[in-house]
Amino acid sequence: MLKMMGRLCFAHKTALAPMVRVGTLPMRLLALDYGADIVYCEELIDIKMAQCERVVNDVLETVDFVAPDERVMFRTCSKEKGRVVFQMGTADPERALVVAKLVENDVAAVDVNMGCPKEYSTKGGMGSALLSDPEKIEAILSTLVNGISKPVTCKIRILPTLEDTVNLVKRIEKTGVAAIAVHGRMKEERPRHPVHCDYIQAVAESVSIPVIANGGSSDIVKTFEDIEKFRAAAGASSVMLARAAMWNPSIFRQQGALSVEEVMEDYIRYAVRYDNNPFNTKYCLCQMLRDRVESPFGKRLHAAQTNEEICEVFGMTDFYNKTKAELEARKAALQTNGDQTEQPTHEDDLITMPVRFERRDYPPQITPKMYLLEWSRKEKLDQPVYETEQRTQDRAFQSTVIIDNKKYRSALWEKSKKFAEQAAAIVCLRTLGLPEGRIGEEHSGLVNKRKRDDKKCAALDDSESAARKRHTSEVPQEEEEEMICRTKVVNGVCGQTTR
Repeated sequence: MLKMMGRLCFAHKTALAPMVRVGTLPMRLLALDYGADIVYCEELIDIKMAQCERVVNDVLETVDFVAPDERVMFRTCSKEKGRVVFQMGTADPERALVVAKLVENDVAAVDVNMGCPKEYSTKGGMGSALLSDPEKIEAILSTLVNGISKPVTCKIRILPTLEDTVNLVKRIEKTGVAAIAVHGRMKEERPRHPVHCDYIQAVAESVSIPVIANGGSSDIVKTFEDIEKFRAAAGASSVMLARAAMWNPSIFRQQGALSVEEVMEDYIRYAVRYDNNPFNTKYCLCQMLRDRVESPFGKRLHAAQTNEEICEVFGMTDFYNKTKAELEARKAALQTNGDQTEQPTHEDDLITMPVRFERRDYPPQITPKMYLLEWSRKEKLDQPVYETEQRTQDRAFQSTVIIDNKKYRSALWEKSKKFAEQAAAIVCLRTLGLPEGRIGEEHSGLVNKRKRDDKKCAALDDSESAARKRHTSEVPQEEEEEMICRTKVVNGVCGQTTR
C-alpha cells in the first residue's frame, strides 16, 4: 500500500497528449498553466535515452537528461514533477526498464507508446507495430509495473475489429497498468478519418482502470466545453488532447481560450527562461500560426535562427535581455560558490576534486589540456599521461592525469573520454594554482591560438619545430593536446592502450 501513496491518478483528468517536437518543457508548462491536469512529454526512444546522463542544471533549475553528443533529450523541472508523464518508444522490456529507472524519480508516471503509426516510431517494432505482438506488450508492461515505483500506462490505437480491441485492452489491464489511453483510429487512419468513439466506449466498459480518450481534435473538440462532450461521447474517464492543444494550448482554460498572439508570447517566455532549442521553439510557434505561417509575420518568424531573433520578431527583446542577464548572474554566482567549495582531497599519491569540464566555459580551440601541456613544457617536465576508466553500466568515463610523479583526478564521471581527460587536467591546474583558459580568466600567455597554415608553420623557430616533429609533422590543434592516454573498462573487459 505504501507504493500507492502519492501516485498520479488518471481518472477525471484532462491531459496534453504526447506529440513529437511539441511536448517539450515550454509547451508542457504552458498547458499546466492553462488548466491541464497531466502533461505527456514527446515520445523518446529507449536506445537514445539509455545513453543519457542525468544532470542537475542549477542555472536553469532543471533536471536534464543529456546524450553523449551533449543534446538535452529530456528536460524537466519541479513545477511539473507531480504531473508529467514520460512517454518512451520501446520494443524491449529490459531496455525499457533501464530508461524507466533512469527517469522515475523525476516524473509522475511512465507511458509506453503503442499507437504512433509513423515510421520513426514503428521501426524496430515500436509504436503501433506493437499492436500485432500482444506477448511483447505484456512483457514490456509487466516488466515496468514490477520494476519501478511510479504508475505505468500505455497509449494504443484501436484494432480493425471491436472484439480484437477489447481483447487486447483486457490483456493490457492484467499487467497492472494504471490507465490506458486510446486513440480512436486504426493505425492506417489519419486525422481526416472520423474518430471511432464507439470503440473507445467499448474499451472503457470492458476494463476497470481509467481510459483516456484521444483523437477528437478534428471532429469534436474546438472549445473547452467540447472536452466534456468528447469524454461523454467516448464514455471515457478522461480526455487527452493533441492537435487542438498544439494549435492553442489555452483550450484547457475553463474561462475560455486566449488569443493565439497572447499564447505565443506566454510560450516564448518559457522557451527563453528554460533555454529551449530555438528550432523547437520556432516549430511550436509555427504550429500555432497555422495558415498564417506564410504571412509576412510568419516568414519573419521562420527566418529567425535563435531565441533572441524570435523575441525580436515578437517585440520581446527587453524580456529576452532581462532573462538572459538573470541566468548569467545565477551562473556566475554558482561558479563563484563552486570555486570556493571545490577543495582538493589527498589520498596517498592521488589528488581528487569534484569538477566537470564545461565546453561553453572555454574559448574555441582552447582547453585545460592544452594549458597543462604548455606548462609541462615550460617547466621541462615529461608530458602528461592520461589513464581513463569506463564504467560498463552507463558508459561513463573517469580519467587520471599523471604529471611530475603526481596523480590528479576528478571525483565526477563524464559522458565522454575527452571530457574526462579535460576534467582531470582542470583538477591538476587548479591544485597547482595555474590558469586553465576559462573565458574571462586573465590572459596568462601560456597558450596562444595558432592557425595551421603552411606559412605560419614555416615561421616557427627551430626549437618549436623540432618539438612538433616529435608528435607529427602537421598536427591539428585538437590533436596536439592529446597526450599519452591509456583506457580501460571497469567492471568489464580491459581495453587496449591507446595514444
